[in-house]
Amino acid sequence: MRLATVALAALAVLASAGAASAQSQPQRGPGQGQGQEQEAERARPPRIAPLRSVANAGPCPFVKILYDAARYVELDGGRAAAANVGYTGEIEGVTAGCAYQSDQPITVQMNILFNLGRGPRADGDQQTYRYWIAVTERNAAVLAKEYFDLPVNFGRSATVSATEEQSVIIPRASAETSGGNFEVLIGFDVTPEMAEFNRTGSRFRMTAGQAAFPPVQ
Repeated sequence: MRLATVALAALAVLASAGAASAQSQPQRGPGQGQGQEQEAERARPPRIAPLRSVANAGPCPFVKILYDAARYVELDGGRAAAANVGYTGEIEGVTAGCAYQSDQPITVQMNILFNLGRGPRADGDQQTYRYWIAVTERNAAVLAKEYFDLPVNFGRSATVSATEEQSVIIPRASAETSGGNFEVLIGFDVTPEMAEFNRTGSRFRMTAGQAAFPPVQ
């Protein structure tokens, strides 16, 4: 069990991470176009169980994955080609629920699903990914941000999936302060070049169960 705390004058974030579960995860083949990917995403049933909801004093904070940091793609030499891909990752989904009454702090619970891969430029079967969770005022300033490490052992697989459980506690100034005043954002710790690559909508996904790339020695 990992425990980390960030305290600001206006906000404290308490995050506890359970052990990540990793298993081989099938991925889509390289022949599918972006439109087909989107159709498949909509058709596929949720792979994270929804969290139990409770009656609250107000709405929950909006929890979302930041688009610019939703994917992690290492490209050798910065060249966007499949042969140059190292380690990859995608935050595929998140389910969240919250609880608060009277003037109590808001507790937000999240299950975060990661799909992770390694390409021909990956230098081993183990990689530690870094991601963050931030609390912001709705469409405004970041109040607190905490980073987490996600160690992954690929073994003989090209891809794995992992689920992280996290919780965030957001103090409220008064009983009238609603959860709707806050957002919780999730993303990989990416370089500016990776963020720009994500903004273009480009992506590389390792193909599970196929010899798309030579095995990593």
